Amino acid sequence: MITLHNVSKYYGKQDVLKDVSLHIGPGERLGLVGPNGAGKSTLLGLMLNTVEPDSGEVFKAKSLRLGYLPQELLSLSGRTVLELAMETGDSLPQVEAELNQVHHELGQVRDEAELEELLARQGQLQSQFEQLGGYDLEARASRILAGLGFDQQRLNRDVGELSGGWLMRAALARLLLSAPDLILLDEPTNHLDLESLLWLEGYLISNPASLLLVSHDRVFLDKVATRIVELDGGQIYTYGGNYSHYEEQRARRREAQRAAYESQQERIRQIQDFVDRNRTRKDRAKQVQGRLKMLEKMERLAPPAEDQAIKLDLPPAEPSAKVVMELLGVEMAYGSKVIYENLSLVLRKGDRLALLGRNGAGKSSLLRLISGQVKPRKGRRLLGGRVKMGVFSQHTMEDLNPENTALGELGSVAGLMAQGLQRSILGAFLFRGDDVFKKVKVLSGGERARLVLAKLLIQKPNFLLLDEPTNHLDIASRTVLEHALSQYDGTLVLISHDRHLINTVANQVAYVNAGKVTMLPGNYDDFERLWKQGLDADAIKAKAKPAASPAPEPEAPPQAKAAEGDAASGPKSAVQKRAEAQARQERYHRLKPLKDKVAGLEAQVEEATAELDKFVAEMVDPAAFADGKRWTKLTKAHARAKGNVAKLTAKWESAAMELEELEAGD
Repeated sequence: MITLHNVSKYYGKQDVLKDVSLHIGPGERLGLVGPNGAGKSTLLGLMLNTVEPDSGEVFKAKSLRLGYLPQELLSLSGRTVLELAMETGDSLPQVEAELNQVHHELGQVRDEAELEELLARQGQLQSQFEQLGGYDLEARASRILAGLGFDQQRLNRDVGELSGGWLMRAALARLLLSAPDLILLDEPTNHLDLESLLWLEGYLISNPASLLLVSHDRVFLDKVATRIVELDGGQIYTYGGNYSHYEEQRARRREAQRAAYESQQERIRQIQDFVDRNRTRKDRAKQVQGRLKMLEKMERLAPPAEDQAIKLDLPPAEPSAKVVMELLGVEMAYGSKVIYENLSLVLRKGDRLALLGRNGAGKSSLLRLISGQVKPRKGRRLLGGRVKMGVFSQHTMEDLNPENTALGELGSVAGLMAQGLQRSILGAFLFRGDDVFKKVKVLSGGERARLVLAKLLIQKPNFLLLDEPTNHLDIASRTVLEHALSQYDGTLVLISHDRHLINTVANQVAYVNAGKVTMLPGNYDDFERLWKQGLDADAIKAKAKPAASPAPEPEAPPQAKAAEGDAASGPKSAVQKRAEAQARQERYHRLKPLKDKVAGLEAQVEEATAELDKFVAEMVDPAAFADGKRWTKLTKAHARAKGNVAKLTAKWESAAMELEELEAGD
């Protein structure tokens, strides 16, 4: 499909790419990763012919059709969403126009020879129109747009009225509909809600086109990518498998690099030590000169690159009241549009709540209600004692003073903190050296996000509200943020489509749908596995407590219940004892098959896990990594074993829950 051969590209004195080579074959799905500024956009530009290599060559298959979705789009007003999606870039509009013209001419023709000629041309055009997908183009466009979250009403809106996120979705629909041979996507998930993200995952996996995907979403890369391409220090490294496999392989590669570097440094030290000790001895002059030449000719190894990530350690949160925030019978509306009606919600100290739901369901509105940024039209919002809030949102990023330097912006909330300490904090957020004097107005999205997070850190909140905090962060910085939030001992409310982040930090999920908020225990995976699949809103409500419901009083232990029953009824008769014995026997026979099934599945899970561990242990062997065929075979076997463990675990959990419900009902 496309090959880069010994390509180099530099800007000024910076070598962005140094003699790199890369090949993308038919049907491959590559994830392109690396820290911000590593050269990912440059690599895409080389493939799109918008960037010229300083050396090397870029080869493309003949008549290769590229589809590209950039991070930013120009306004495309003057057409509806559906019309934009159907602009596939093919000759379809021209074919359709000519076909309409032929239909018109057929109604006016009088000459038989001309009629035959027009009918023949009509047949050709109809065949071409069908091959280009003209007859079902609108239906396919509607399906793709629906998958990306567009309802029927939005399909007929002028694209000029769309926000940046929705415009990106419309452009993505157009790209997918054009059926390119190679799709280039640059952070396509930034503007998608979880449902649209899941739809896009499935679409890309089933699509036969090749794919090069730039993304900081680890779960998305895990699901979609079959190979990971890493840009690191101007070099390209490729890894078989998905992102999780890449992390394991990269750790081994860097460990091997580190060992080789340290070994060479030790060898250099020994040679230099010999030279220093024998430089003045005439009888050792030849040996000294020989070793000096050895040092000159030695190709010096660079130390392995370390990830530049924010070092974020949130300080201990000051104690707050047990009830941090409470909404009582709240109604919220924008004009005549009611978002929430009679909503009640309690957040307690230590809650770590993720808000889930489609875009437009009201997640951000709920977060603004919780934070007090908007006041309810009816009802009350109560804030607990000693609660100190910290809010991160796109709005807080916009609130930064564009004329302030990064240091000045941090100083606006630093109080009496010494400037040296402020600079140290900014350094931990990757504002190094003179970067602290850059004005806010020239900062990138990622730099602004890091600056807002730094401001939050030094204010020591015990109630954090985060709206898409990872949108502009690279993977390494997301990992550090996750670690810090997992250690955070305050109360947290989070909106994110980063499933990895939700799984790491959340202990509750609030499902926002049609003006209702349903509280569910667990993280995102629990929501997907236990609640979402096959459940409508009513079924969810039946299985989980509503947001307004108070916590139930704990039940008395079984022993206490039995004692109360005995005290009330007195000594048991022989008839009662026989009836109870018979009931116990019936219960035993009723539960035994299910208990046996649970035990059997548990044994299968243990056996499958042991097999998975065996493959993992084999993959750690450096020899396996060095042998390409063996590594490919191992990764496939590992993936199968991992899938088997997941499948058996799901069966075991389902059977265990069935047994638990049956036992509870007896």
